[in-house]
Amino acid sequence: MPDWVAVILLGLVEGITEFIPVSSTGHLLLAEQLLRIRQSDLFNVVIQCGAVMAVLPLFPERLRQAAHCWRDVAARDFVLKVTAAFVVTGVGGLALEKLHFKLPETALPVAAALIVGGIAFVLVEHWLKGRLTRAEVTWTIALVVGIGQLLAAVFPGTSRSGATILLMLALGLSRTAATEFSFLVGIPTMLAAGGLKIFKALHHPSPGATPENWTLLLLATVVSAVVSFVAVKWLLRFVQTHTFVGFGWYRIAVGGLILLLALA
Repeated sequence: MPDWVAVILLGLVEGITEFIPVSSTGHLLLAEQLLRIRQSDLFNVVIQCGAVMAVLPLFPERLRQAAHCWRDVAARDFVLKVTAAFVVTGVGGLALEKLHFKLPETALPVAAALIVGGIAFVLVEHWLKGRLTRAEVTWTIALVVGIGQLLAAVFPGTSRSGATILLMLALGLSRTAATEFSFLVGIPTMLAAGGLKIFKALHHPSPGATPENWTLLLLATVVSAVVSFVAVKWLLRFVQTHTFVGFGWYRIAVGGLILLLALA
């Protein structure tokens, strides 16, 4: 398979799965196994940043509120809650770095996190049947979202959006509000983490690392960005009338497939 076709496929996978609660890490791992290729961490981080930046135009009202939050108490409160969740994640991430935390590099933890998260989605949605939910993000929810993002960072395959949305649903937030808040907190979080990783990769490259093909990387990033925009726009509409049960069962199926491939 030509390299340009492979990176387009990886860009498609990243764009679809970055914000949808099914784990982009797990899907990229599965795609690389099926395509029999292995991309660098820098490649995966850059296309992830492309996917994140692409969704900014989908929240024009929230961006306008952020730009003028000093005039509106409600807007300022929302921005502060997004900031609080981001700070919790950032402080926790720095602590993990100081402790020299290393992510597992095998497929089994990713498969396990996908399956556990899928079961959790099915159970939480079953528990939510007939219950009233609210649209207001509380300070408790904001802080829990920060912790949820840390959990996703520690357990690859958990899915950042999956963990945060699950926790917010369990705390009584509506699906629409939980999805929006998860995405908005994820934008600065992923851009900050991605920017740091890019800086380190460029200024402190691993010994013997293969030079990056920037043309192919740019192609994958553009594909990822375009597809992410479409995927997020679709999901924001989908959650207005549907539950996350389907995503739960899908996670279980993908986790099982990765498990089979890892054990084969």
